[in-house]
Amino acid sequence: MHPGYPPQPPQQVDNNMTMSIVGIFLFWPLAIPAIINASKVNPLLQQGDYAGAQAAAAESKKWSKWALIVGLVWYGIVLVCCLAGGLAGLAGGDSSASTY
Repeated sequence: MHPGYPPQPPQQVDNNMTMSIVGIFLFWPLAIPAIINASKVNPLLQQGDYAGAQAAAAESKKWSKWALIVGLVWYGIVLVCCLAGGLAGLAGGDSSASTY
């Protein structure tokens, strides 16, 4: 601290915790590192390590984005396969069902 200068307020860094938690519901294997890195941001800021907090936030954002992308693509593929299978079952008819 320099005499005569007011203390500077701590700089804020978005920890991306919300996006990390959303990623848990879409593709959890990639969302776990995102949550771990997001949880490191605030303690690093409290310690005064602004560069470390920014790096942890960037890692959290990277893993969160990958979890969201992979999860949405995966759910899209599952949806298309289920619809295609259902339509194929309707179009092919069920000749194996016996009527009594």
